[in-house]
Amino acid sequence: MDLIARRDFVKTVGYAGLAMTAVGQFAARAEDAKKTTLALVGCAHIHTPLFCDILSSRPDVTVKYVWDATPAKAEKVAPDLKAKVAKDPAEIFGDSSVQCAVILSETARHLELATAAAAAKKHLFVEKPLAGNSKDATAIADAVEKAGVLFNMGYHLRAIPQINFVKEHIAKGSFGKITRVHTAFCHGGLLEGMFDTDYKWVLDPKQAGVGGFGDVATHSVDLLMWLLGDVEAVSADIRNVSGKYPDVDEVGEALCKMKSGVTACVAGACVEPTNPYKLLVVGTEGHAMIFIEDRLYIKSKKIEGADGMRPWGKLPPGPPHSVVQLIEAINGKQMPLVTVREAAKDVKVLEAIYQAAREKKWVTL
Repeated sequence: MDLIARRDFVKTVGYAGLAMTAVGQFAARAEDAKKTTLALVGCAHIHTPLFCDILSSRPDVTVKYVWDATPAKAEKVAPDLKAKVAKDPAEIFGDSSVQCAVILSETARHLELATAAAAAKKHLFVEKPLAGNSKDATAIADAVEKAGVLFNMGYHLRAIPQINFVKEHIAKGSFGKITRVHTAFCHGGLLEGMFDTDYKWVLDPKQAGVGGFGDVATHSVDLLMWLLGDVEAVSADIRNVSGKYPDVDEVGEALCKMKSGVTACVAGACVEPTNPYKLLVVGTEGHAMIFIEDRLYIKSKKIEGADGMRPWGKLPPGPPHSVVQLIEAINGKQMPLVTVREAAKDVKVLEAIYQAAREKKWVTL
C-alpha cells in the first residue's frame, strides 16, 4: 500500500484526527519526558505504518527491536524506527530493558506472543481482536492478569470526543431510559484493494480468527459494551455481497439483548465506501447520533442548547491514541485503558455472533 492510499484509508476508518493528535502529543515537554523502551512484535497489521509514524515522532520513546514472522516486513519498518531486527521474539522478551511489547501480528499469533510477553513481565499493547476465539482470549487475559502488567488495545472509538460526550450523558440520564442503541463500523477497504497484497491475511479466518465482518465489527461490539455493559444474547446475519473473495464474509448485523434490558444492534462491513454513522442512542427523553466526519447531533432537555438541529460543537478533547495512552500509563499517568478482561469479553460476544449467524438462532452468552 503506498503512502497516499494508506493515508486515505486512515481517514476513511476514522483514525486521522487521532493520528495527528498522537503524533503531536506532548511535543513541548518531550525532551524532558522519561524514556520508554518498546518493541514492535509483528508488523502484519494494516495500521503498522500509523504506529510507526506515532512512535518515531516521539523523542520520549525508544523502539529497540522489530520482529515479524516474515523477516522482510521487519526489515522494511526497522530503519524508520532506528530499531534492531530481532531474530525471534525470545530475543525481545529476554531483554530486561524492553518495557513494553506492541503486538501488531496476525491475530492467530496473539496467544503465543502475548502470553510469552506477559510471562516476561512486559506491558502489552495488542491490536484488535484480542484472539480468534474466546478460549485463546481468556488464556491471554489470565496471563496478563497473573503477570500484573499494563494492557491496552486498539479500540480507538473510545478516544473520540463525541463518543465520550455521549457516554457521559448516558450515565447522567440525559436521554432518560435508554430504549435502543445502534453501533456501526464500516469502510470500503476490501473493494478498494486494501487487502489484496500485504494485508491479505485479514481475509483468511485461519490467520485473522474472523472474516471481514468480524475484523471491523469488533469495534462495534466493544463500543456497545463500553456504553451499556454486558450482552445477554445475540442473533445475527453475516454474508458476502461483492463476490471478490467469495469465501469470506464482508458485511453483517447482530441484534443484541443487553443484560441491562436494552435492545441494541451492532453492524460491520468492509465493502461500504462511507460509514453513514457510528452511533445512535435513543431514550425516553432524548437521543444522540454521530454521523459522517464524527458530527454529533444531540437532543435532550437536560443538556442546554441540545435541540438536535445542528452539529454539537462544545466538546472537551478525548484521550490520545491508544498506544500513547499505554506509554503514558507506563510512566505513571492515569489513562482510560481497555482492560484485558474487557477485550476477552468482546471476543466472546463476536464468537457468539458468528455462531448465531451460522446456526440461524439466538445464542445466549
